[in-house]
Amino acid sequence: MSEYEPTWESLGSHELPNWFSDAKLGIFIHWGVYSVPAWAPTGAEIGGENASPYAEWYPYYMYEEGSPTMEYHEETYGEEVEYADFIENFTAENWDPDGWASLFDDIGAGYVVLTGEHHDGFPLWDTHYTKYNAVEMGPERDLVGDLAEAVRDQGLRFAASYHANYNYYQPGFDGQFGHPDYEKGGPGDGEEDRGRSTSTS
Repeated sequence: MSEYEPTWESLGSHELPNWFSDAKLGIFIHWGVYSVPAWAPTGAEIGGENASPYAEWYPYYMYEEGSPTMEYHEETYGEEVEYADFIENFTAENWDPDGWASLFDDIGAGYVVLTGEHHDGFPLWDTHYTKYNAVEMGPERDLVGDLAEAVRDQGLRFAASYHANYNYYQPGFDGQFGHPDYEKGGPGDGEEDRGRSTSTS
């Protein structure tokens, strides 16, 4: 087994595994607290100045003055409702990981990737680094573990994506976006942003 260093050069030398070349279909799932408001402005462009076409960016733009998301949020939920207030409605009451995995297998998927934590800093698994997670709050269960077990039981590959290097929402901190190292304006694309870890979860 090859060993890799925590550098882009080393990671770039990783060879594509044979199983991945043969897996013609993969399932990628974005699911989290942002699925409660489940809203993004139509017509927004990726990298837009004050809007995003992706609902998972709701917790960023709901605090951005002048954004369509802030306007929608205040009209729909009111000015006093914070992003963390959506957690109590993120219950996963109809969660059926075995059913999902069976469906994925039936349609011929070779692998499944669940967003284990998006930039909102809410892990969908049990972690001792923060109580702001799906086991302690909301669903009160390990969603990543549930789906991993179900998918692997079907003989499929499983992975959880982890977007926390650029978390914008950290309710444990003060300030508009919470995390003290986050620079307002959205994720950067420069080399200086790549290795910066800004997660406490």
